[in-house]
Amino acid sequence: MWADPEVVRHISGVPSSREQSWSRILRYSGHWTLLHYGYWLVEERESGRFVGEVGFADYHRVIQPSLNGIPELGWVLARHAHGKGYATEAVRASLDWAKTHFAPSTQIACMITPENVTSVRVADKCGFRFWQHGCYQDKPVSLYIRDV
Repeated sequence: MWADPEVVRHISGVPSSREQSWSRILRYSGHWTLLHYGYWLVEERESGRFVGEVGFADYHRVIQPSLNGIPELGWVLARHAHGKGYATEAVRASLDWAKTHFAPSTQIACMITPENVTSVRVADKCGFRFWQHGCYQDKPVSLYIRDV
């Protein structure tokens, strides 16, 4: 999935190598070990087919405005799963999980490139509101926020 140019078009724009994908998996595992939250795999209920990934992270990004102390919710789906409502369903399930695992006063952020209108719609449907424009790795991003 991470090697598919269409999947990463609005994320990094650069397909990941096998080594980079492996590092991502290790980073996910580290989140669970150190922070007690992280990413889950998403699969189709009927077939068990891999759909993508969704979850919370703290990447210590060098970004303004700062996301320090704010769990960041992210999602990415394999190309075959686009347009089927899986992202919205997975984000909502993640937010339900957050209600029982994060303090009620916790804010959750998501970072979306402005041209990724599909993810902006998912964020909107899931209760995120536009917070601020930012710049990450010399690229414009839009930051969205919501309370748990």
